[in-house]
Amino acid sequence: MKKILFASSETHPLIKTGGLADVAGSLPIALTNLDQDVRVIMPHYQGIKNCEPGRYLCTVRVNNCDVNLLETHLPESDVVVWLVDYPPYFNHPGNPYHDENGIPWPDIGDRFALFCRIVVEVAMNRAYLDWKPDVVHCNDWQTGLVPALLSLEEHRPATVFTIHNMAYQGVFPSNAYTLLNLPGQLWHPDGLEYHGMLSFIKGGLSYSDWITTVSPTYAQEIQTPEFGYGLEGLLAHRQPTLSGIINGIDTKVWNPETDPFIAQTYSGKTLGKKVLNKTALQARLGLPVNADLPLLGLIGRLVDQKGIDLVLSCLKELVNMPLQFALLGSGDNSIQVRLQDFARLYPDKVSVTIGYDENLAHQIEAGSDLFLMPSRFEPCGLNQMYSQRYGTLPVVRKTGGLADTVVDTLPDTIKNGTASGFVFNDAVPGALLETIKRALVVHANPKLWQELQRNAMRKDFSWENSANQYLALYREI
Repeated sequence: MKKILFASSETHPLIKTGGLADVAGSLPIALTNLDQDVRVIMPHYQGIKNCEPGRYLCTVRVNNCDVNLLETHLPESDVVVWLVDYPPYFNHPGNPYHDENGIPWPDIGDRFALFCRIVVEVAMNRAYLDWKPDVVHCNDWQTGLVPALLSLEEHRPATVFTIHNMAYQGVFPSNAYTLLNLPGQLWHPDGLEYHGMLSFIKGGLSYSDWITTVSPTYAQEIQTPEFGYGLEGLLAHRQPTLSGIINGIDTKVWNPETDPFIAQTYSGKTLGKKVLNKTALQARLGLPVNADLPLLGLIGRLVDQKGIDLVLSCLKELVNMPLQFALLGSGDNSIQVRLQDFARLYPDKVSVTIGYDENLAHQIEAGSDLFLMPSRFEPCGLNQMYSQRYGTLPVVRKTGGLADTVVDTLPDTIKNGTASGFVFNDAVPGALLETIKRALVVHANPKLWQELQRNAMRKDFSWENSANQYLALYREI
């Protein structure tokens, strides 16, 4: 049994802004189910909900601050969560990174430096908890100082640093180094210094024993200038100790056989019932109810990263084809307005819902025939995995986790039973449009279509699968 300290700036369902929270809320439970001793550590924000209030454990003094440690649990699990309680930093309305008005916290560097210091004290068993981990698993820049600070300790635990999105790095002006009172021996170009500035993420990339990211393809991509954001050289240097492990999905929440949000449950054996979800979705969205028309779904943030601009460029042609399009999402205001214009002009073809609605998200996954995910980059992505589980075939760009989880429909992949969607290479509208047309040709062959749906529904995207890979890694280091 390994003792694992899992450090994260956010954890679902306690507090969530993105995919990191999903991992922090799922992977520790999956590892516990594999008989490991896992503790999650995160800041005690004012906005935390869905857990019993933390009970006081102890007070630890770091950098002239007295910091309390509280203990609670992940809901419906035995996983212990330690909350780092320092009210001057964390007891404010807002989320982990922004205040209520969406303005980044001015003292965000101080906050996460303090958090990292406490993680180190716990990791070195200096926090009166009588528990010392074998592995400290850090996530994203907010925990980047942990491997760096631990590198100065004797008899330290092993460290793993996971990149969920390379675009966020935690870079601060050089004077922050002095203000944060960080050890002088870490301030050099191979350490925390980045072009004369302080980089939190470099602490994780330079000092951790192993680096992982959330898909094998993304692990390759971040070693290139396009995806490395200035750190591709360091990542290429770390290549022997860098690997990708695909995130899992919550197979209880996303399960067409038991999903309470959808009109009709179904399985790979009862695929004929899936169409009832399409007609129910068409009715809900005010689209003409027609079981035979292909329905394309899209759920996501309406930003260029997600390739929404490619979809907009294709819509002019798509509305002249025999199909319907249902979108749920929010983001860039100009994109929202253009999409809403299309929905007004073509009310029998296009439905656009701005915002997020969990109930509708499940109905789109179950009711669509095809799911569009033409991202410019996608470290892991979840919706393409949900879609396959629901027998809704994804149309994706060959990048990051999309490349690792969707197998293009080609003569050889049809033959060997692995085809589960449609993949294109270039982030240009023409490539997306051609791939949608190719998918529609296949959709016109019901026998082949059902074969692809069953291939997709058989795939194992469970957290157990991912947890086993992490466990093998912990044992190796």
